[in-house]
Amino acid sequence: MKPLNYAILKLFTDGREACPEDVIEALKGEYGHFKALNKRDVLTSLMTAESNGLLEESRFELDEEGEVRMFFRSNEEGIATINKYIR
Repeated sequence: MKPLNYAILKLFTDGREACPEDVIEALKGEYGHFKALNKRDVLTSLMTAESNGLLEESRFELDEEGEVRMFFRSNEEGIATINKYIR
């Protein structure tokens, strides 16, 4: 089992975009017992990856409660870097 942050990054190597809720849904089967698999910590992980050039913000929208939902994706260079370091 990969560390949670690695698993989060690997989700973006297919080129599709995702928001923190999408990431949580995709990983809850294997990582659901991890304390850090929550919206706040996943968003922090995604924003850290963005600041390191692995992900980029792709769009924003309002959710049902009127909160901003941020979406991220990885470009070709980010995907290559992720795949180089995380097998």
